Amino acid sequence: MSSANDTPSGGRLKIGFILARSFTLSAFALFVDTLRLASDEADKSGRVLADWQVLGSTRHLITSSCGVQLAPTSDFIDPSEFNYIVVVGGLLNSETPVDHHTVEYLKKAAARKVTLIGVCTGTFILADAGLMKNHQSCVSWLHHDVFRDRFPGHEVRADRIFNLDRNRGSCAGGSSAADMAAFIVRRHISKAAERNALEVLQIDKARTALHIQPRRPLSIESNDPRLKAALIIMERNIEQTVSIDKLAASVGLSRRQLERLFVEKANSSPAIIYRRMRLERAKHLVMETTAPLIEIAMEVGFENASHFAKAFRKAFGQSPTKLRDVLAVNPGGFPPDPSPFNRTDVL
Repeated sequence: MSSANDTPSGGRLKIGFILARSFTLSAFALFVDTLRLASDEADKSGRVLADWQVLGSTRHLITSSCGVQLAPTSDFIDPSEFNYIVVVGGLLNSETPVDHHTVEYLKKAAARKVTLIGVCTGTFILADAGLMKNHQSCVSWLHHDVFRDRFPGHEVRADRIFNLDRNRGSCAGGSSAADMAAFIVRRHISKAAERNALEVLQIDKARTALHIQPRRPLSIESNDPRLKAALIIMERNIEQTVSIDKLAASVGLSRRQLERLFVEKANSSPAIIYRRMRLERAKHLVMETTAPLIEIAMEVGFENASHFAKAFRKAFGQSPTKLRDVLAVNPGGFPPDPSPFNRTDVL
C-alpha cells in the first residue's frame, strides 16, 4: 500500500489528477507544471523524477470554468500506483461535480491509504464523499462559510494557503496550488528539483503551509502574519467565540505575546477587537434581515438580548430596535454610524 512517504513503482513521484466539472484551470496548470518542471532539467518536460495522469471514468472532455476542455489520459487504474490523488474543483454551482464512479474510486483510494488532496473546491468533493471527517480542511476565505454550512461537523480553516493533515491535504487554490506542489516535490524529490521548477515558473520562493491567505481582514491593516491569522480566526468564529488563550496558541504565541502584538499593531486588545467584529456582524444582520434580536444576539455570541442591546447602543449610538425603526421609515436613507473599528470606547 502506498502512503505519502512511499514511492510507488519506478522510484518516481506519481500523482493522479481528477478534474471536476467546471474545474479551475489555473490551479490545475500550476500544480501539474510544477511537477513537470521538477521532473527534468532545462525545461525538457521529461518524466524522469515524476509522473502524472489525469484520471477519469470516461475519456469524455471535461470543461473548465473558463471554457477550455481537457481529456483524461487514463482510466481509473489501481490507486496504489500513486503517491497522491489530487482532486481539482472549481465552480460550486454544479450539484454533481464528479460522477458516482469517481466518488467510489476516491473511497477505494482512501481505503488503500493513498493520500488525497483537494485543490480549490476539490475539498468539497472529498468532504461530500465523507473523506474529510476527522481531518482539518483548508479552503479559500471566499468559500469558508459555504463549507462550514454544508459540513458542520468538519474542522475548516481559511487562514492558510494549504494544509496537510496526515493522509489528507487541502489547498485554497489559485497560485497556492504551485506552493503545495512545490512542497510535495521537495518532500519526494529534492530541494534542487523544487528550485528548478520555481525558477522556470518565475516564482521567487515557495510559500509554506503557514503562509496567510492574501486577504486583508476587515479594515485593520497589518503586515504581521500572526496578527492577520488571528483576525481571520476571530472573523470565522463569531457565534462560538474562541478564547484569547486558544487564539494565541493557534498562531504560536502566548496570551501575553498576542495582547502585546495587538496593542503594537492595532492599537487595541484582541478581546476588544473581537467584540467589535461581533458587533459589526450584528449590525449587518439588524439592517439586512428580519431575524429576531435574540437570534442575532445569540448568533454573534451574546448570552441575552439585553446585554446585546446595551453593547450595540454603545458601539453605534442607538439600539438595534431604533436602527430598524429608522430604516423602516426611510429605507436606504439611514446615515452611516461610526464603525466601531474607528472607536476606542467600545468595551
